[in-house]
Amino acid sequence: MSGIYLHIPFCKQSCSYCDFYFVTRTGEQPDFVESMVREIHSYADTDFVNEKVETLYIGGGTPSLLSTEQLEQLMEAVRDTFDTDIRETTIEMNPDDVTKEYLDALRDMGINRVSMGVQSFNPELLKFMNRAHDRQEALKCLELLSKSGFQTFTVDLIYGNPGQSLEELEDDVRELLQFDPPHVSAYSLTIESGTRLGKQVELGRLTPPEDDKVSDHFMLLNELLSNAGVYRYEVSNYSKPGHEAIHNSNYWKHHNYIGMGPGAHSFWWEQDALAERWNNKADLRNYIKFKQTANRDNITEEKDNLSRLELSEERIMMGLRTREGITLKEMEERYGYLFGERQIEYLRKRASEGKVNLTKDGRIVLTDIGIVIADAIILDLITLH
Repeated sequence: MSGIYLHIPFCKQSCSYCDFYFVTRTGEQPDFVESMVREIHSYADTDFVNEKVETLYIGGGTPSLLSTEQLEQLMEAVRDTFDTDIRETTIEMNPDDVTKEYLDALRDMGINRVSMGVQSFNPELLKFMNRAHDRQEALKCLELLSKSGFQTFTVDLIYGNPGQSLEELEDDVRELLQFDPPHVSAYSLTIESGTRLGKQVELGRLTPPEDDKVSDHFMLLNELLSNAGVYRYEVSNYSKPGHEAIHNSNYWKHHNYIGMGPGAHSFWWEQDALAERWNNKADLRNYIKFKQTANRDNITEEKDNLSRLELSEERIMMGLRTREGITLKEMEERYGYLFGERQIEYLRKRASEGKVNLTKDGRIVLTDIGIVIADAIILDLITLH
C-alpha cells in the first residue's frame, strides 16, 4: 500500500515560524491546478501505479484556498491514474476559510479527515505567529467541525512559544477539549533559519525558551490530553483510539509515497532494490510550465539512493518517537540490522531509569519520561552500533 501527497503552495500570508514552501500569489491557482493534473497523469503507465494507493493527503500551504471544483479535479486525476483503495483522504485548512457549505462539499467528494491549523486561541500568540485567523474564527470553525459529520478531524496546536506560560498553554488545551477533538497534533515551536522568527533570533530580538520550560509544556500537554482520553501515539500526535492518522503513520514505517506539487517529497523502496527519495523543485513558476512540457525531469531534483543502514537508522529515529516503538525482529528481517551488545546494555540501563520499556519479545518503546529526551536516546543508540 502506498500514499499520495499533494502540495498546495498558496497562503494568504506568511506565518512567522513556517519554513515550508509557499507563495502568496493566489492568482496563479488555475494554472497550478492544470499543471498538477498533468503531473498526476504523468505517472500513468509507470511502475508507481502498480501499488494500491491507501491514503491521499492534500497539504500545503493552505489547500482550503482552492475551490471545491479545483479539489475535485485533483482527486479525479488521482482516481483516473492510480489503483486506489483509499481509506483516508485528508485536507489541511485554516479556520478563516471554513464554512458549513465548504465542509459539506468536502464530505460529498469523499474527503473523510480534516486537519485544522488553529495553533492557539490566545490573540497575542496568534499575532506573534502572524496567523491569518483570529480567536473567534478558530472557535467558530471548531464549532462547525464538531457538528459537521466528520468522524475524524485533527487540530494543530503549537506550544513552547517565547513568553508562553503553563497557564496559557492549559487555557489553550482546555478550550480545545470543549470541542471533543478525535485527534490533536501538538508541536513544539521550532525556530528555523530563514523564517521571520529565525531572523529575529539572529538579530538578538527574540530568545527561544529554555529546554526545561519546553519539557514542562510537553508534560502538561500530555497529562491534559491523556486525562481527556486523547492519547499520545507519536511525540507530536495524540488521538482517541482508532483515530490515528494513517497517512503520517505510514511515513514513519517507510511505506511508499509519491509527492506532487512544488517542493513535495517522494519515497519509494522495493525490497530487493535501493530505496529512492526525491523532491520537486520549490519553484511555482517552473512548476506551472509543466502543463506545456509534461516532463517530470524539469520539475524534480536529483534522486538520492538510501542504503539499508541509512534506512535502518531512519526507522529507529522514527519508530522510537511512536507508541509502538520498534522490534528487534523487524529491524533484522526488513533492514538486516542487528543490535549489538553495547546497544542492548544501553537500553537495559535506560530501562532501569524508567525511560525505556524493553520487552521479553524484543520490543523497544520509550516511556513518557524517555520521550522527552527522545533525540538524545536515539542518537546514543545509533552511535553505539
